[in-house]
Amino acid sequence: MDSIENKFALYTLNGGLLHIRYYKDIVINYEAAVRIVADRLRLQNGIYYPALCDIRGVEEVDKPGRDYLAREGSTLLKAVAFIVGDPMSDILSYFYLKTTKPSIPTKAFQDMDEAKLFLEKYI
Repeated sequence: MDSIENKFALYTLNGGLLHIRYYKDIVINYEAAVRIVADRLRLQNGIYYPALCDIRGVEEVDKPGRDYLAREGSTLLKAVAFIVGDPMSDILSYFYLKTTKPSIPTKAFQDMDEAKLFLEKYI
């Protein structure tokens, strides 16, 4: 299985890297966060990967969703690079990084190549 999709995102494994592209204008609540993590874990099939998460389409993440992602969102991940674009995705990533203090290396980038370069050492 090389990819999986749900109504929130497309997940793809390519060259030892997990790509997650969230769809435009999505809102992540607790139920969405549970589904997002469960589908990702199903695709990973017990294998650790670094993840490139394009969150430019995320409109909002409510507190229960943030809390769940903070606890369970790093399971089977070596490192995470967020791709941000508009001010909203940049604010979401900044807020997440400052309030949850992820247990794995996690950074936000506006440039896809810089994000991939950051993740290369975890492949």
